[in-house]
Amino acid sequence: MNGERRIAYRDSWRDMQKRLFLMGMIVLLAGCGKKGPLIPPEAYVPAAITDLTVAQKGSFFQLCWSPPPKEVSGKPLKNLTGFRIFRRDVLPPAEDCDECPTAYRLLRSVDLEYLQDVRRSGKHYCFADTDLVEGKSYQYKAVSLAKDGVAGQDSNRARRKYLPPSAAPKLKVVSSPFALILEWTSFPLPENSSIAGYNIYRRSVGGPVPVAAINSKPEQGNRFEDLTPEFGLQYLYTVRSVIRVNGELVESNLSNEVACVLAAPE
Repeated sequence: MNGERRIAYRDSWRDMQKRLFLMGMIVLLAGCGKKGPLIPPEAYVPAAITDLTVAQKGSFFQLCWSPPPKEVSGKPLKNLTGFRIFRRDVLPPAEDCDECPTAYRLLRSVDLEYLQDVRRSGKHYCFADTDLVEGKSYQYKAVSLAKDGVAGQDSNRARRKYLPPSAAPKLKVVSSPFALILEWTSFPLPENSSIAGYNIYRRSVGGPVPVAAINSKPEQGNRFEDLTPEFGLQYLYTVRSVIRVNGELVESNLSNEVACVLAAPE
């Protein structure tokens, strides 16, 4: 009889062990349930800038870009602190190497809290590169910086060859009760170039020359009527010629600056 009790006790203990094992597995599997794909740490850095551009404005290159709205992970970018702008000299095809470790050098670090010579125009940031050699080509890239200096992905590349700018136009402005009328004379164009039009820049007294012209595309002819000034305010105007060289648009140096206000109605 005792032997039968021992066998029954042993079987009961084994059944209990099996139940405890199964319960443990259920708890373990529940704790390790699928919670979505793992996201690597590099996904939390800023995504790439995609609209870096470079344009020649007289004797300098104007670089402009807008910050990426998202992280690499796709989440909104909320901890942007600045940018780094890099430049490299473009070499002959047999020697050129965009991916070489020493190809680019840091051109400018941008702190959003202290922009210094970097200008903001709407959602864009712009910087003037003045250290240029005539006939030489340069290529640029940029990265965004998050908190603690974490750098995002490289931007698109922007390349430009520095050409001698054409002579600046000569400007005069005539006031009327309804518009400020700009007229200018231009000078002979450089060899192998053609005129594409003119860009007009306007600023208020004490302000810098704006990044963007007030006309949406180069003006044809040598006359422009500005219908937007407010009466009683003084405006300062300058003009740049826009020439086409080898398929690229190059702006001249700025013209003389002319101050003007709307004439009082009679």
